[in-house]
Amino acid sequence: MSDFDQIDRNILHELESDGRISNADLSRRVGLSPSASLRRVQELERTGVITGYRAILDRSKLGVAVTVFVMVGLSAHLRKDAKAFERAMIAAPEVRECHNITGSVEYLLRVEVSSLEAFKDFHSNTLGVLPQVASITSHISLGSPKDKRA
Repeated sequence: MSDFDQIDRNILHELESDGRISNADLSRRVGLSPSASLRRVQELERTGVITGYRAILDRSKLGVAVTVFVMVGLSAHLRKDAKAFERAMIAAPEVRECHNITGSVEYLLRVEVSSLEAFKDFHSNTLGVLPQVASITSHISLGSPKDKRA
């Protein structure tokens, strides 16, 4: 599905805001009958525009006190090195996001930990021991006034 009309955009906006909205409420908000609304949602799911639904968690209630954005430069630019690094990041529970990026470094990580001491441990004993890693630059988040991740 490559052509989205305003109703599709409205459906996506409503579902992005509240993935648990009932079909009856969704149909009222977008101005469709419940059956038409359901058909549109199913088509958006079928075509892969909607890939899933998630719960948004309050990370602080799960013991996450520190979010750090980490830029990582690799020592070599071979595919095998990138894949080895990515496997290590997938296995690291502290890494919530791992993005291969352009620019002066190869990766940007979002790391969530319980404390600065926990980050130091991750920095030293996870990132610091990988032979693929040449540089690590960390930026501690002081707050997130806008965060649209689900």
